[in-house]
Amino acid sequence: MAVTRKSLAPIGVLLAAGLILSACGGDDDNAGASASPSSSASVPQIDAAAFTSDFSLMKQLTGLASQGKGKIGVLLPDTTTSTRYVQYDAPYLKQAFEAAGLSSDQFTIQNAQGSASTMQTQADAMISDGASVLLVDPLDPGSGAAIESKADRYYVSFDNVKVGGLIGQGEVDCITAWNVSKPNILIMNGDPSDNNAKLFAQGYHSVLDPKFTDGSYVKVGEPAGTWTPSVAATTFQQQQTAHKNINAVVTPNDDNANAVISVLKSSKIPAKTFPTTGQDASLPGLQNILTGYQCGTVYKPIYLEAQAAAALALYLRAGVTPPTTLVNAKTTDSKIGKDIASVYTTPIWVTSENMNDTVVKDGAVTTDKLCAGAVASACTAAGIS
Repeated sequence: MAVTRKSLAPIGVLLAAGLILSACGGDDDNAGASASPSSSASVPQIDAAAFTSDFSLMKQLTGLASQGKGKIGVLLPDTTTSTRYVQYDAPYLKQAFEAAGLSSDQFTIQNAQGSASTMQTQADAMISDGASVLLVDPLDPGSGAAIESKADRYYVSFDNVKVGGLIGQGEVDCITAWNVSKPNILIMNGDPSDNNAKLFAQGYHSVLDPKFTDGSYVKVGEPAGTWTPSVAATTFQQQQTAHKNINAVVTPNDDNANAVISVLKSSKIPAKTFPTTGQDASLPGLQNILTGYQCGTVYKPIYLEAQAAAALALYLRAGVTPPTTLVNAKTTDSKIGKDIASVYTTPIWVTSENMNDTVVKDGAVTTDKLCAGAVASACTAAGIS
């Protein structure tokens, strides 16, 4: 998500798949001052690892909220590629701002409905209406460029290398638990044009490459990546035809895993024999885990990202340098060739063993949907009711 502030070097923050914070450039004499150092005694030392589902940490930022000038504008991309923006991002950001003491007229949340030109128009209107900080989730790497072009950006996300590491370790653990002998692994990546996909791959390769090197595992192949499930299914079928020895696959998200699992089921592959992996804690992914077709999924609680982005926006809006406990990392953006100051929150590997205490407890999925139909007995076995 990008945050933009008037009279500041624009600042950008990317939340999840593409949320960027940018400070709005301009010549308004009444705009907030640029971020400046303050004594640690007067600045809340928020820790990115300390956010919780009750939003209580945001209450420590009420002083910053009262110091800040201008509005905070939030630009979300669409309502069709994912339900998260309406169901989670928008309400969680609203809750975070309000918990910190902002009134409804001090922030605005809009959705571009899939149109890059609409997003640009919305951004311009927000700045004209007094926005000092923008949080932007671009539709794609290029669509936010006009908004971010004059910005020093921040990036808010989960540590995507760590996400990939969890996927890789999950594959290893599953191979052991499911007694897969002589693992012959197909690695399926996300879209190569997506910087996040490269970071995920870096993470799971760090776990799996040593096993390929020592011969305990065999890498069968690593075809061109995609985020389109139908393309992933076709790619897997082609690889399976060419390499009959494939008995495990690294899939980079739940949607692609579900596409592969559909092929496995059509081939009558039994449960708990052919490991797949994923991320996003989607309903199909969680059900595939419970029924023994997916090893696990990386759960990235959106309420953590929302609070991190909101907190960072409040520091910038108040003209205060955010603490290193919040801005805790740098992310290399291969598109622009720069390291972006980043806020990383903590991802969680979810299996049937901890599903009840994570995604179910957080309300990320309801048990009536999760445990519907044939999944009911699997839910009972996992202690989910």
